[in-house]
Amino acid sequence: MTSITVELNERSYPIHITSGSLGQFNKFLPKHNQQLCIITNPTVAQYYLQPLLDSLTEFSVTVFEMPDGEQYKSLSIYSDVMDHLIAAGLNRDCAIVALGGGVVGDMAGFVAATFQRGVDFYQIPTTLLAQVDSSVGGKTAVNHSQGKNLIGAFYQPKAVLIDAQCLQTLTERDYLSGLAEVIKYGIIYDAEFFSWLEHHTAELKMRDANTLMSAIQRSCEIKALIVADDEREQGVRALLNLGHTFGHAIEAASHYGEWTHGEAVAAGTIIASKLAEVTQQLSVSEFRRLFNLFSALGLPTQSPDMPWSEWRDYMQRDKKVKDGKLHFILPTGIGSAAVFKDIDEQTIAAVITECC
Repeated sequence: MTSITVELNERSYPIHITSGSLGQFNKFLPKHNQQLCIITNPTVAQYYLQPLLDSLTEFSVTVFEMPDGEQYKSLSIYSDVMDHLIAAGLNRDCAIVALGGGVVGDMAGFVAATFQRGVDFYQIPTTLLAQVDSSVGGKTAVNHSQGKNLIGAFYQPKAVLIDAQCLQTLTERDYLSGLAEVIKYGIIYDAEFFSWLEHHTAELKMRDANTLMSAIQRSCEIKALIVADDEREQGVRALLNLGHTFGHAIEAASHYGEWTHGEAVAAGTIIASKLAEVTQQLSVSEFRRLFNLFSALGLPTQSPDMPWSEWRDYMQRDKKVKDGKLHFILPTGIGSAAVFKDIDEQTIAAVITECC
């Protein structure tokens, strides 16, 4: 087991990275959490729910299975979970356990943040995207029809347990989608890691165990450092949103179903990188390296074709809008990025057209 600590003073917590550890989850729970609610979905439950339950025989456990899909990260399902918790008689000493990908984790975290004004929360992410990104950092939310993650809270888990074996049951599409967030860390923070990814594309595509453990560990190390420095996204944490302003627009326009989050972020990162090249923040050769890595790992490099007016409407609802201005995270080189807010709309529209 490798452990990384997210340093947040009294709210610090560990990220445990293991292989084949679901049956030992009870070791990470304090005795006061005698009541547990596991939130999962049928896709994940068929593989991992019973091994987890087998380790929790000394606890009082209830399970809520939400439908599988981004479109179910909604206030309607949130209300159903609350009804379940109240009917089960859970109290303030209970804990919510997220067993699933980013949708399950975001929902479970928002439930934990708001049930009884806040109860303990544990993340067991089962997708690559959740393991390297959404399970770490305390962002919890549900979607609104007008935008992604518009209703939520910052609420840190007590611990994150990453079992790399869970990645072996992912569909090819969902697995590759997670690699978009792995690449992001190399682009915004670590040029050496980006180069390492370029040299290990074959192993990553084959889900080589040792390569995956290394990629997960470095991604979590970077995420932990950034969250510790800027928990509530007032500064450097904003860089983690590379590609997300465009990506969230793609997801909203496709009604949270046609594109996975990772696919949308990949296409959005290509747009952001091309915008950086056009505005002379990124060299042509560096853009080509970015493009080639996404392409080599089977991720989208073109975005859907829709009018600029639709792009603008969706992006104006994004949380990165401040003082009425769109804020974009753009790479300024392999291993660095910055926030830009005064880019001409005609330039943005022209770049989007080129990337469609």
